[in-house]
Amino acid sequence: MDRTRGGDATTSVQAAEIVREYGPFSDAPNVGGVTFDGTHVWFAAGDALRAFDPASGKTLRSIDVAAHAGTAFDGQHLFQLAENRIQKIDPKTGRVLATIPAPGGGGDSGLTWAEGTLWVGQYRDRKIHQIDPQTGAILRTIESNRFVTGVTWVDGELWHGTWEGDQSDIRRIDPESGEVLDRLAMPEGVFVSGLESDGADLFYAGGGSSGKVRAVRRPKRMR
Repeated sequence: MDRTRGGDATTSVQAAEIVREYGPFSDAPNVGGVTFDGTHVWFAAGDALRAFDPASGKTLRSIDVAAHAGTAFDGQHLFQLAENRIQKIDPKTGRVLATIPAPGGGGDSGLTWAEGTLWVGQYRDRKIHQIDPQTGAILRTIESNRFVTGVTWVDGELWHGTWEGDQSDIRRIDPESGEVLDRLAMPEGVFVSGLESDGADLFYAGGGSSGKVRAVRRPKRMR
């Protein structure tokens, strides 16, 4: 483990440990947002939401709905970024129940559910917004110093994926200051397009145009 100083205070850095790779999946050349419903991993595949079994890797479900970026699950419903809107979806029927405007107007990336609200990554704006899931109103904004892809909360920790140029990582940031606390550096040529925790010791990371989803080990608290 290294500790580096840059625009942030001291940050712990280690190589990401990729535990398993899923895919590429048929008819899904690009993977955007990723979420986990406690049983299945869902990912955005452009014109559909797909679900697979993380134990077997077998695709189990597909919902025909626009799915361009971040994906989230609130314990009952799926939420999916599609261009400049966020769709609330019934996973049992595949029906879109409601739609709210996305805060970035189409420049949005990661999406997750925590504290009864949605958290939305703004890719090129390097921001994470907490928004009201009923109206889309922005409740607070956290600044990052890298392009933001996936976003997830686990055990009170805020993590997000980055993908800027030829570099990608998964990082834990202070939700108040935006300070980077921990970085998991992805291997060269491996990028993070979506991110979700399994609620325990794994992250599921979308792999963009690789068509893959990768399970990455979440390290024990490093500081």
